[in-house]
Amino acid sequence: MKSAYELAMERLQKQSPAAKLTADQKAKIAELDSVYKAKKAERQLFLQGEIAKAEAQGDHVGVDELKQQLSRDLRRIDEELESKKEKVRQS
Repeated sequence: MKSAYELAMERLQKQSPAAKLTADQKAKIAELDSVYKAKKAERQLFLQGEIAKAEAQGDHVGVDELKQQLSRDLRRIDEELESKKEKVRQS
C-alpha cells in the first residue's frame, strides 16, 4: 500500500511534471550557485565588519540598521539567484 504522501506526490507529478534539465542547464545552475554564494559571503563579510565597528563605537541604532541592510541584501541576492536559475530552466 502507498502512503498518503506517495499518493499526493503522484497526483502532483501528474498535474505538473518535473522538467528534466540538460547537462548544460545543470552546469549553468551550478555556476550560478557558486557565483552567488561568493556574492553572499562577500556581502556578509563586509557588513559584519561594519556591524563590529558600529558595536565598538556603541552605535546601537547603526548596528540595527546594518543588520537590517544585511538581511535585505541577502534576500535580494537570493531572489536574483532564483530568477536567473528559473531563466536557465526555461531555456
